[in-house]
Amino acid sequence: MLGEARLRTIVEAVLGAATADQTEVLVTTQDQALTRFAMNTIHQNVAETDVNVRVRSILGKRIGVATGNDITDAALTELVRNAETAAGFQQENPEFRSLPEPNPIQPVNAYVESTAACSPETRAEGVGSIVRQAKANGLEASGAFSTSANELFVGNSLGVRAYHAGTTANVMTVVMGETGSGYGSEAAQDVAGLDPTEVGRIAVEKAVRSADPVKIEPGEYTVILEESAVANMVFFLGYLGLGALSVQEKRSFMNDRFGEAITGDAITIRDNGLDPRGFPLPFDFEGVPRQQVSLIENGIARSVVYDSFTAGREEGKASTGHALAAPNALGPIPIHLAMSPGSASIDEMIASTERGIWVTRFHYTNPVHPVKTIFTGMTRDGTFLIENGKVTKPLKNLRFTQSILGAFENVEALGREAKPVQAGFGNIVTFAPAAKIRGFRFTGTTDF
Repeated sequence: MLGEARLRTIVEAVLGAATADQTEVLVTTQDQALTRFAMNTIHQNVAETDVNVRVRSILGKRIGVATGNDITDAALTELVRNAETAAGFQQENPEFRSLPEPNPIQPVNAYVESTAACSPETRAEGVGSIVRQAKANGLEASGAFSTSANELFVGNSLGVRAYHAGTTANVMTVVMGETGSGYGSEAAQDVAGLDPTEVGRIAVEKAVRSADPVKIEPGEYTVILEESAVANMVFFLGYLGLGALSVQEKRSFMNDRFGEAITGDAITIRDNGLDPRGFPLPFDFEGVPRQQVSLIENGIARSVVYDSFTAGREEGKASTGHALAAPNALGPIPIHLAMSPGSASIDEMIASTERGIWVTRFHYTNPVHPVKTIFTGMTRDGTFLIENGKVTKPLKNLRFTQSILGAFENVEALGREAKPVQAGFGNIVTFAPAAKIRGFRFTGTTDF
């Protein structure tokens, strides 16, 4: 951690050396530590400290970007020259308006000193609690326990100055037997809020329960999806079509459907970068304050998120504070998604199911048709048959090919708690409840 004052000095040095019409500086730091284990043994303990400086230079409507991790004065000056040189060789972007001007930012406390200072011994103790349970049941545990402290400072030549510091902690494990496997994970700002013993217990229980699985024919089944699987679908919705650029390029499922029902009325999805339950970030990578955005409300398509560029392409629109670091081809996307919970427990969902499949999580999911929100993947680490309201036998994993909106149209019940799940890339946490969904389409089987 370099601290706000040091990062501000870096930003001011870059802006002081700039000669472009407009300049933006994005500085990030990361202190990350990772304890990785496999076959019931810790085999890697690493720590990394890094700083990255990204300069965006604007010459008229030509834009250049340069990045580096050398923060000496000479290197920063060279970085500015590189960004300005890159801008000079670019074609003009006639739709570019301006970098954003400053607006008040509501700070949020997301930094926990005990997480930043977490020792290898503490992480090893957590791993040990998982491994002991696996060994006691003749199983092998693999996974990772990581902690990190991160800083972000954004400044530009129009007066934007924004600083944020946060911490993250995550523990996950896959526990393997000869014929079954189980999964468990938790994520939090405060490492003390993690319970590796419980994570291990869940994974071991699933591994024991999923031993000697049987095949089932592909087809459409009622499914009980745990929170991890539902969060995966919510993340994909955000990635595929809840950003303004995807709408403007006519490749979003929201196109021509604003104000219409696109899912069942049980589904409400919002994005809130100030939500203290996850990994909050009060501003985006342009230094614009994040707004809470209601994306889907009781099944109705309401809105998408904007950055300054996409907002400038539409009359009457303003950035919602969802810019990613420039340059990127994705445009703005929501990275603090939350689906509102319902009132059922998983046990109640299972008890109400005559015949169905209980899915712990999805693996290797990929989009197939963004506009139709069709994606594909496989079940993993605990898939079970439900008959007459009871879990009767473990199943070999299945491949699915399913429309996400179609699945959310067929929701029969939602869990009473939305849990944080690290879904997608980086330190992105999506809140999602478990769900009972009818007519989920499985298209193939596996041998394991």
